[in-house]
Amino acid sequence: MKEEKIRLPAHKPDSSYNVGYCKPPQSTRFKPGQSGNPRGRPKGAKNKLPRLNEEPLKSIILGEAYRDITVRDGTRAVTIPMAQAIIRSLAVNAAKGEHRAQRLFAEMLSTTERQNKQLADEWLSTAMDYKINWDEELDRRARLGITDLPDPVPHPDHVKIDMNTGQAWVAGPMTKEEVAELEMWRAKRVEWQVQVTELRADLEVEEDQGIRQIIRDEITHTEQVLAIIDRALSAVD
Repeated sequence: MKEEKIRLPAHKPDSSYNVGYCKPPQSTRFKPGQSGNPRGRPKGAKNKLPRLNEEPLKSIILGEAYRDITVRDGTRAVTIPMAQAIIRSLAVNAAKGEHRAQRLFAEMLSTTERQNKQLADEWLSTAMDYKINWDEELDRRARLGITDLPDPVPHPDHVKIDMNTGQAWVAGPMTKEEVAELEMWRAKRVEWQVQVTELRADLEVEEDQGIRQIIRDEITHTEQVLAIIDRALSAVD
């Protein structure tokens, strides 16, 4: 059997070089002038600063604030946003008599109520100005006989104001799209009314009891649909 020859290294290793930590074998070391990363840094690997119009930290904070977590509520587990869990914990500690929690909760409650009151006052003032100005404009059009101009949306008649409570709301369409949808349902109402009239006329002359029952069922269904449309329209008329 032919014996395999053992190849000796071309150069005798330096007996003074000890392989160990930070001392790889000479055969695996990079040659002089050879890069350890020949392909270079991957594209986009360098840290990038956010654009001037970006606020990533706010996005992170909001994402954490509204992230759902599971907490104990008495004997059951409930899933609520992180922000709600923190406020609930603060309120519970305040109810237990912790002075710092009581002060923080009272400050947050006062600030929130004050901001809500300010928004409500601004909306009431805006609604009153809108209603007064458009009422005057529509009166002017009526006096001059101007009929070719479109009505405002929302119509001032749909702006409701309760002076006793200081609340204002719109009981009608607020956009052109909503106006178009409202007109569509008014047209549908006329069609259903015509259908009821025709069905009742058919019922008067029909003698077959089976067909008469079918007509009665159709009348009942049509009247139910009309009642739904009427309830919807009554809220804006």
